[in-house]
Amino acid sequence: MKWLVRGLTALIFCGIVGVTGAAAMFWYFGQDLPDYAQLHDYQPPMVTRVHAGDGRLMAEYAVERRIFVPISAIPKPVIGAFLSAEDKNFYEHPGIDINGIGRAVVSNIANLGSNRRQAGGSTITQQVAKNFLLGNEVSLRRKVREAILAFRLEQALTKDRILELYLNEIYLGFGSYGVATAALNYFNRSLNDLTVAEAAYLAVLPKAPNNYNPNQHMDRAKARRDWVIDRMQEDGVINAADAAAAKIQLITIRKRDSEETVRADYFSEEVRKELAARFGDAGLYKGGLSVRTTLDPKFQTIADRVLKDGMIAYDRRHGWRGQPLAKELPVTGDWQRQLTALAVPPVVPNWEPALVLKLENDGAEIGLRNGQKGRIPMAELTWARATQPDQKLGPPVRRPADVLAAGDVILAEPVQTTPDGKTKYPANTFGLRQIPDVGGGLIALDPHTGRVLAMTGGWSFEISQFNRAIQAQRQPGSSFKPFVYMAALDNGFTPSTVVLDAPFVIDQGAGLGKWKPLNYTERFYGPVPLRTALEQSLNLVTVRVADMIGTDRVADYAQRFGVVDRLPRFLSMSIGAGETTLLRLTTAYAMIVNGGRQITPTLIDRIQDRDGKTIFRHDRRTCDSCLRADWSGDAPPNQIDDRAQVVEASTAYQMTSMLQGVVDRGTGTIIKSVGKPLAGKTGTTNDYTDAWFVGFSPDLAVGVFLGFDTPRTLGVRETGGGSAAPIFRDFMAAALADKPGIPFRIPPGVRLVRINAETGAMASAGDAKVIFEAFKPGTEPRPDRPNGAQPVGLAPTQASTTSSGGAQSPVGESVPGLY
Repeated sequence: MKWLVRGLTALIFCGIVGVTGAAAMFWYFGQDLPDYAQLHDYQPPMVTRVHAGDGRLMAEYAVERRIFVPISAIPKPVIGAFLSAEDKNFYEHPGIDINGIGRAVVSNIANLGSNRRQAGGSTITQQVAKNFLLGNEVSLRRKVREAILAFRLEQALTKDRILELYLNEIYLGFGSYGVATAALNYFNRSLNDLTVAEAAYLAVLPKAPNNYNPNQHMDRAKARRDWVIDRMQEDGVINAADAAAAKIQLITIRKRDSEETVRADYFSEEVRKELAARFGDAGLYKGGLSVRTTLDPKFQTIADRVLKDGMIAYDRRHGWRGQPLAKELPVTGDWQRQLTALAVPPVVPNWEPALVLKLENDGAEIGLRNGQKGRIPMAELTWARATQPDQKLGPPVRRPADVLAAGDVILAEPVQTTPDGKTKYPANTFGLRQIPDVGGGLIALDPHTGRVLAMTGGWSFEISQFNRAIQAQRQPGSSFKPFVYMAALDNGFTPSTVVLDAPFVIDQGAGLGKWKPLNYTERFYGPVPLRTALEQSLNLVTVRVADMIGTDRVADYAQRFGVVDRLPRFLSMSIGAGETTLLRLTTAYAMIVNGGRQITPTLIDRIQDRDGKTIFRHDRRTCDSCLRADWSGDAPPNQIDDRAQVVEASTAYQMTSMLQGVVDRGTGTIIKSVGKPLAGKTGTTNDYTDAWFVGFSPDLAVGVFLGFDTPRTLGVRETGGGSAAPIFRDFMAAALADKPGIPFRIPPGVRLVRINAETGAMASAGDAKVIFEAFKPGTEPRPDRPNGAQPVGLAPTQASTTSSGGAQSPVGESVPGLY
């Protein structure tokens, strides 16, 4: 009896010591544990996806590519597979599975000396504690802290929440974070479509995905999968028949379908920068945002093509810069290997690098990367005259050696016919190509909403990330003039008002000399209607009008249309000496054609967070009646347009009509071939440094810019009408090809009067050039004022003027805004 009492006493003492020691250990290791309460609202990093306007994917931004799926949406076989493989007692234990630890200890002792993987005793709760809060340190301290956190997590979170965190967080190989991404990456299936065998295989992966990669370790992967299937049957997740059928299935990895994507590099980068500015890098790369952009993929494809074509056309007009991709490569031996190893800049898809193997009298033999040979005939080399300073051309090309040398690596494009299209070439005939040195940009937007439908900022985003459509601050030249004339139209002028085109001189002060602007032709045309002055881009009329109405009014209109933030009060600004961007100028033109309503350009329609809640919408109009389930025959809801009126609708239409005249009779007549109502304005700056065309149809505004990144001349006579307008024309021809010709909308109250287009006076019988001119009520012509109402109380304030006849040329320097 004495020994029994002593034994019980010893056991009780040991128990007290054990409990005390365990409590002390838990107290010691439980100090400064991470705040597990954060897991209540934990949101795992998710991919942000950016979509085009038609829903196609444009870009993804992520640290971990993950698709989060609530536990309620994860199929039971998938849950069952992971529980059987990792923690079959998950819904019974308090965070630590004592039985599981015991089994792991026994198994590991039995497997000592073998190559089998050591079994672990960690529950799913412990793995959540480790993955989210502790990290992967291998130590007793971490295991104890993990156990303590597991107990606490079980008290703070539901079992379903813990399992949801686990299944969406774990890394399963192949770049897969979470079970939903793994199902796509391994089997190209959604979770709901997984077979039992596929779900069991995914449950194999949490411990060591690379060890069970079926592409490298098929036998090991299948054995482990079958083990999981057996556990699923044993745990009652599946029956024996399902288990047998699942084991027969091979593990077949199916490559994930490539999503139909849209490429718009410059556009996507601007969206990325805006998202980063709004939400920070964490929100962008981890926030799981869904972004619907304004991009129209059809328009973007057209924009990329026509801008490249325009840049190539300009570049070819100015010859060969003599810059092959490489020189003096061997033309004998293993030339194909060396050519293939050469790094090549991004080019047009059907251009390819070629090695000049041999020069002949009438052409050059070239070798291609595929080992085949081709030929560049002399007719495809004649354009390649050497480029001289100021973009002038060197002497004509007489023989291939004037352009190429054996061993040069050049760019070549397959061609089928001679440059004039009259003769068909033999197979394997190529033309010489070079990447243009000039920069450029194109913007297309919806004038009614400000939605940017297409944007390209240069030849290649891979070569240069500088976006010339948004970032380049350039002088707009004569494309600025509509804002001067709108200010005039609101201050007593009409499109028929006659203004003197004659020399204009300003003394700029001590040491600065006299400012003497010129017309492009260096001629003076005497009295001309305001419309004609805009159509023919007469600088002297524009400067004189700006002088009459005052530079404050000019600055006001430039600023209210958003062309600039602050315009200096100099008359030279009236003909485009200030600086702006292509996006701002195109947006300003859009406000002309939309009736003078203010718009804000945007690349993003809507942003949704990871839960599908809309957190940004560009269109801020509200419409409660739009939410009605049944309109019961009522009229459709009428949304209130509360946008600011930048200029009167009648003024905006007068300017639209005048800009249509630029296309019909003025400096933009190259665009008439589109055959639909279009309007716009050319712009060229001093020394032909910048070339612009900005214009619109009734429902589409487009701006085009060409110029070198480091400003220098484009070459003599490289005007907006000759360089930029053809790009605008080609874009509009393709973009509007399947659309009817819609006339420009005329606002209420505008009076249309038959006018002689040359004089601006009321048309008489027999007049040859008659147009319908737009007048505001009370300003239209009548017998006592055949040109309509004239400005009152306005007179030149700054300049001394002289009149001059037809072809006399003044002495002085030209200024930005030549044409």
